[in-house]
Amino acid sequence: MAATGERQADPGGERLARWQQVVDVPLDVAALVFLIAYSWKVIAQVDTFTDLWLGVLILVSWALFPLSYLVEVMLANRHWYWVQRHPFELLVVLVPLLRPLRLLRVVAKSRVFAHSAGTAFRAAVLVYLSGAAVLVTYIAALAVLDAESSDPDANITSFGDAIWWSFVTITTVGYGDFTPLTLRGRVIACVLMLGGVAVLGLVTATLSSWIVQRVDALEKKRDRQAAGDPADE
Repeated sequence: MAATGERQADPGGERLARWQQVVDVPLDVAALVFLIAYSWKVIAQVDTFTDLWLGVLILVSWALFPLSYLVEVMLANRHWYWVQRHPFELLVVLVPLLRPLRLLRVVAKSRVFAHSAGTAFRAAVLVYLSGAAVLVTYIAALAVLDAESSDPDANITSFGDAIWWSFVTITTVGYGDFTPLTLRGRVIACVLMLGGVAVLGLVTATLSSWIVQRVDALEKKRDRQAAGDPADE
């Protein structure tokens, strides 16, 4: 008989874990396919046939995410609790442009994150945040170019303009030489500005933590040297 307070194996949790292992790589591939197909569709001047097939690829890669999400909710024993604990998964289902961010999970699951500590871990976090910033900048550029293409008076008319606008927006510089005119473009701008503030805040916090750790280590070393500890000589 199990000891008091020991949780028995959760069959729903086991089934959910097995499902997640099965769809993990396919969803990563779907996120990459979505990004490539959407980039090609927005940036390149494609013919009607190519545009149709790119639309099919985008639709198929889009459909995999809500399908997997529904299966995960059904496999979880506590459905609403699982939904509340996984807000990003729901956000990815509702906002397709966020799906390429799933590719960052490859970095997060690497051995650097699993086995690093201290300075090495902070360096890995900075790499992760830098990758997130680059990917968000690129996705926002695609999204705003796609949104502005429907407005004949738009001033963001090329991918070069879009990537420049996205860069100055996420860095909170905002020169104002390019501005979105459509409602969808302005919503993207607001989200990008908030994302830029969040990323810069996380980078600043990580660097501050590293500086505090280094100062603390140097002070402890100086105290040991003052106390005559031969290990620090």
